[in-house]
Amino acid sequence: MKLYFPIIIMLVGYIFGCFQSSYIIGRTFKKVDIRNLGNGNAGASNTVVSLGWKWGVIVGVLDIIKAIIPIFIIKYVFKNIMPYKSLSPYLYLNGFSVILGHNYPFYMGFKGGKGTASLIGMLMAIDYRIALIGILSIVLITLITDYIALGTISLVVLFVLSTAFFKHGTISIFIAGLIALLSIYNHLPNVKRILKNEEVRFRKTI
Repeated sequence: MKLYFPIIIMLVGYIFGCFQSSYIIGRTFKKVDIRNLGNGNAGASNTVVSLGWKWGVIVGVLDIIKAIIPIFIIKYVFKNIMPYKSLSPYLYLNGFSVILGHNYPFYMGFKGGKGTASLIGMLMAIDYRIALIGILSIVLITLITDYIALGTISLVVLFVLSTAFFKHGTISIFIAGLIALLSIYNHLPNVKRILKNEEVRFRKTI
């Protein structure tokens, strides 16, 4: 693969990631900036808390889809050029770029979301086995602890371990590690609020 391909793959991912559904829906239908509500995060979980479950589910689905589409495009374009295992690091790179676009959209002053739904979409498009493990972990840990943030942290940790277990390669493991560290860093304020008993519990959003 030519040297400029990774740059194109990252650019495509970032552009898709910049489709900030929570911000667009908030502005269009509610006349609000989602970043001024709840915990200030432009993502599905804060949309649920601030605008309700209906809008939160719509945002979550759209954020999942925007990570799936570019990976499927890359799979289609390169399916006859290289074996899937060799393509895997580029798919991880694209998924990482979608998350960067979601978290740091240029037209929103680089203040977006935390990328959890987009990560799930990335996993669904790359390896359904990792996606199932991740979805089960976030659901179970969230239900057990009553905190979405802790469920998300379990998701990203298992994401790295599963990437290694299913042999997606050293580069993919490294990218998975970067995604996990970024997610954990972005959820540190949530952890601090949990320790202070100030974080909104999952069951209160139902």
